[in-house]
Amino acid sequence: MIDPKTRKKLIALVHRQVVPAIGCTEPICVALACARATEKLQTVNGCNDLVPARIDVRLSANILKNAMGVGIPGTGMVGLPIAIALGALIGKSEYGLEVLRDCTPEAVAQGRKFIDEGRIDIRLATTEDFERSHVTPDEKLFVDICAHDEEGHCGCATIAHEHTHFTGCVQEANTSIQAPADQDAEELSEIPDLNMQMVYDFATTAPLEEIAFINEAGKLNMEAAKRSLEHNYGHCLGKAMHRPLGRGLLGDTIFSHVLMATSSACDARMAGAMIPVMSNSGSGNQGICATNPVMVFAEENHNTYEERTRALMLSHLTAIYIKRHLGSLSALCGCVVASSGSSVGITYLMGGKYEQVTAAIKNMIANLTGMICDGAKPSCALKLTSGVTTAMLSAMLAVQGECVTEVEGIIDRDVDRSIRNLATIGSKAMNETDLCVLNIMTNK
Repeated sequence: MIDPKTRKKLIALVHRQVVPAIGCTEPICVALACARATEKLQTVNGCNDLVPARIDVRLSANILKNAMGVGIPGTGMVGLPIAIALGALIGKSEYGLEVLRDCTPEAVAQGRKFIDEGRIDIRLATTEDFERSHVTPDEKLFVDICAHDEEGHCGCATIAHEHTHFTGCVQEANTSIQAPADQDAEELSEIPDLNMQMVYDFATTAPLEEIAFINEAGKLNMEAAKRSLEHNYGHCLGKAMHRPLGRGLLGDTIFSHVLMATSSACDARMAGAMIPVMSNSGSGNQGICATNPVMVFAEENHNTYEERTRALMLSHLTAIYIKRHLGSLSALCGCVVASSGSSVGITYLMGGKYEQVTAAIKNMIANLTGMICDGAKPSCALKLTSGVTTAMLSAMLAVQGECVTEVEGIIDRDVDRSIRNLATIGSKAMNETDLCVLNIMTNK
């Protein structure tokens, strides 16, 4: 049983990490920083509708990698420039990861003009950029924006560590004034020292009314899957599964329905549909992967509302726990993390207890460790489908008492050590892989 104080901290953690987002969160967090920098410039200049004359953008490699190939919602365009332009033109930082929700065709036209006029300078962040922002150079999530006017004023905003965590400053001319951090260090220190037993106990014993909010993720992300089928988004993987050929190959089963619901939502999101999804740990795809498989399985397995709610919380908090070891961005595909969450959620819905839940995680880690992230893009739907396939198989084996043992590969007898082993590979050992991937992507 989790004590009330810890329970309160865990609920606050989930509220911070499971939030609505429109579009891929990497270009969107760049747009968010642009919006904040522009707002600061307007304050310094004294003009509330000022449009920056120039925007300097400095990004970590992982942000750049994940922002190059995805559609920007409401624009019909791909990549960073239009996200930056719209962040400055119509973005509102108060919207968070929905910063571009007021996008209109007129705004897109203005954004195109802004780009054509050469007002945007995008570069990889240097060591000096990191140091100026008091961020370590090895930080993988780093966005530094400076918006300039014609009179020499400058508004700056920096996001680091998490997709909505501002650590920026306001500048006027050559004077720099450090602004208070938007996210208190005290708040970050309130995060409990998570382990899998705590995650399981919280999700399965917390008062139902305290965790019922997680069902909003189910509503949003299943609606995204449904709306995706009304158009041709991305590579149309979800739609292909719905067609006669797809049903002929995969059948009309719980398994195929899980895959369809997951891939459809991803198709729409990666293609830039103006459809909000509930993200997890700064990733919409992780939010989809942690949500839709659980929702579909719960419905078709005729689980109760309480069982579904607890499974969703177990799935999302498991993903959050693993990501806290792995980091917000890494060389490891996020579907490994989020699919581990959905696997334990499905295991619970199958009647599994803690022993089976930990077995499902070990089965996941034994299979998908090493899947590279080569940027956010429409084909992510394929990776999510691979992850969810493994999630279903891992859950099925777990409830039948089958678990990858500690003599096999990187799996440890202790599930938390197995998770740390996965995180070590993804956050450290694959760094060279990450650089190689980025080099290939930027030199095509």
